Amino acid sequence: MIVLTGGAGFIGSCFLARLNREGIEDVLVVDELEKGNKWKNLVGKKFADCWHKDDFRSRLVSGALDEVEIEAVVHLGACSSTTETDADYLLDNNFAYSCDVAMWCHAQNVRLIYASSAATYGAGECGYTDTEFDALRPLNMYGFSKHMFDQWMIKHGLIDNAVGIKYFNVFGPNEYHKDSMASLVYKAWGQIRETGSLKLFKSYKDEFQHGEQVRDFVYVHDAVEVMMQMLLKPDVSGIYNLGTGKARSWNDLAAAVFGALKKEVNIEYIEMPESIRGQYQYYTQAEMSTLKKAGISHDFLSLEESVHDYINNYLEKQNQYC
Repeated sequence: MIVLTGGAGFIGSCFLARLNREGIEDVLVVDELEKGNKWKNLVGKKFADCWHKDDFRSRLVSGALDEVEIEAVVHLGACSSTTETDADYLLDNNFAYSCDVAMWCHAQNVRLIYASSAATYGAGECGYTDTEFDALRPLNMYGFSKHMFDQWMIKHGLIDNAVGIKYFNVFGPNEYHKDSMASLVYKAWGQIRETGSLKLFKSYKDEFQHGEQVRDFVYVHDAVEVMMQMLLKPDVSGIYNLGTGKARSWNDLAAAVFGALKKEVNIEYIEMPESIRGQYQYYTQAEMSTLKKAGISHDFLSLEESVHDYINNYLEKQNQYC
């Protein structure tokens, strides 16, 4: 059995679909469905059971799972809101919970693959190399909670039998429940369909023109292909970036969305809320050489190809889910 925490979430449900395509159906989905539409991400998927995250954690720490044959734990469940301000909640939900999972995996000799984040890099003062950890200064509590766990895994030597994944800006189907944390592609699709225009934040740094702030955008289908390689290669361990290795601007992303919808580019630049100006990343680009050295390679779709696929094969369809 494979345990997939966050299995009803964005990346988790897409990875579940990828597992199913590989013929893997003995999967325990762990999540918190609540009252929204996250449950729709599970429709059509095949899995053994679905447990609430608190139930899973209590069984884990009590030893109730010690006799269950579990091949791997893919731990994607976490609060991913970069604007969450409840530090105690993030310390427990993102850090302490992950420590519980990691200690159990270590004790049971079970492979662990977990989600870290590019938010650990902060403003990028130390670059975006996945071999640099101690000097990183995350800009928000979410990034700090992920950074704490990366450091904890390294300090306790547990990363030698685990894989941490620093996801960059992932977008694609099944992200619809994420509200304000959904990708700009999804938000732009809605704005453009409704108004014919798109609003982007202004730049507050002279070296970046409005809309020329850049990110490493990676399509979720590409991300899960890399994750599948990680799962199937038990000799791979360590912490790795997962992006395309190519930074593109918000203007590029906007043009790709307008192009996929066959509409003229129409962008309005608006003021950025002061509450997020101090924690805004102007540049991210994954250094991908460590992943390649580990024997994992993948031909990523271009930004334009990814956006076209997402919009025309999902968002514009009656069934938007993968």
